[in-house]
Amino acid sequence: MSEYHIPVLLNDSVDGLNMKAGGVYVDATYGGGGHSAAILRKLTGGKLYAIDQDEDAAKNLPESDKFFFIHGNFRYLKNYMAYFGVTGIDGLLADLGVSSHHFNTPERGFTYRADTLLDMRMNRNSKLTAGMVINEYSDEKLTEVFRNYGELGEARKLAIAIVKCRLQRSIDTTGQLVESIRNLIPRKTENQFLAKVFQAIRIEVNHEMESLEEMLAGATELLNPGGRLVIISYHSLEDRMVKNFMRWGNAYEEPVKDIYGHTQVPYRVITRKPVEANADETAQNPRSRSARLRIAEKK
Repeated sequence: MSEYHIPVLLNDSVDGLNMKAGGVYVDATYGGGGHSAAILRKLTGGKLYAIDQDEDAAKNLPESDKFFFIHGNFRYLKNYMAYFGVTGIDGLLADLGVSSHHFNTPERGFTYRADTLLDMRMNRNSKLTAGMVINEYSDEKLTEVFRNYGELGEARKLAIAIVKCRLQRSIDTTGQLVESIRNLIPRKTENQFLAKVFQAIRIEVNHEMESLEEMLAGATELLNPGGRLVIISYHSLEDRMVKNFMRWGNAYEEPVKDIYGHTQVPYRVITRKPVEANADETAQNPRSRSARLRIAEKK
């Protein structure tokens, strides 16, 4: 295996699975395989199913009769497990967001630090690209994307600036996108601002929030009693949804009640506060600075 992605909070997340002999586990975001490799080292007589929608991940697989790779979107977790005849799992780990491989491959269009085609697809077989979002969405729809997925107060102004620019010429590259909104970028926080802009577009292109909600719902159904849900998130939208699922069993800030009005809470939260990377890890891996690890156990 070649390491194209540096795993974040590796020991904390794998330890959080509280693995048992003969257990069935899922690495829902295989990436470069760092978390899977660590799970396999601790796995005794069980099975590990790894999922990734990026075809590049399939070039980086371990040789093990305990390991099964699934090329697809983790939103279809239940379908994949049904295909393999798996009715219950003992733990699921997911390292959300964009891998270091994506950021370090400029032609994928995930970073504003290089001038390349607007793509941002995690699955390159998907039809929707960042270029299509920027050039084809109405100003109202662009405003929603920047407001909902970037949490940007300037969402409306950004949308208008982009639409105005594309009336003159198509916005085809990351560099052209940055120039189209240049007058709106605050000088003192340029990197943070652009990161939110690109985050918003990427989430829209890959339907990340819908996929995350479906995966978490599937995991909640599949986890055996005592099974662990271990999630690493990187921005407030992801973290809020993960926190809600672990607290209430759904993506919203309210519990599900049965017909008698009793609250149905499927998890026992292990991490009352999210685990964050220490100074040594953040120095070695800048991506870990925004990482938040949450762990819950199925009741």
